[in-house]
Amino acid sequence: MTYLAHTAHAQLCALWMGCVGWTLTAVALGLVQWRVWQVSDREAISSGVAWVGVWRACFNSHTVVSPGYRAMFCSRIGLTEAFTPPDIAAAQVLVLLSLLVGLCGNAGGVYVMRNVYFGMEKNPPIRLGFVATGALCLLAAVMSLVPLVWNLSSVATNQTIRFPPEFKMPEAPVSQHVGCGISVGLVGTVLMIVSGIVFCSYRPPPFFCQRYLV
Repeated sequence: MTYLAHTAHAQLCALWMGCVGWTLTAVALGLVQWRVWQVSDREAISSGVAWVGVWRACFNSHTVVSPGYRAMFCSRIGLTEAFTPPDIAAAQVLVLLSLLVGLCGNAGGVYVMRNVYFGMEKNPPIRLGFVATGALCLLAAVMSLVPLVWNLSSVATNQTIRFPPEFKMPEAPVSQHVGCGISVGLVGTVLMIVSGIVFCSYRPPPFFCQRYLV
């Protein structure tokens, strides 16, 4: 049994960052505030503010209210709808895949850390395990980063979405800014990138390299 716990403290922190980053990415996917629209027509949108997320478009209203809400109207954005812009569609697909890949990466990190901290009878390839975990975390980060940056660019250039009439959304906002959904997603992505880099940077001690093929 080889004791390596003292060599992987940074990777333990990386595992924590990876789990937090994955959680933040999942939270971001569910938030409706990816794009915050300022609108001039307040007939339906009472507050003058509408939110566009990955799955829904919502706004507070005193005239139209969705079932289950007190003062909010929401409409679902489908992946195959003709009006769904490519950046929103990319987020629906890539962020979900990112969560799946990130979950595999974190699970791999837990397995490798267990071998490191509780000893190894058969001495599995620890460095290879850390590199594989890091690669999965980095892949998950890239998959979530692409739609996040794409939507960020759409907000920066004030791109509009041609919603159908039943959404009761204006043809274009007066202005728009980045919502907390994109911000939370970016923080989660950065944490997963740092986590992946730290995992990949693991180096076993010299005595371990001499005794075992890693």
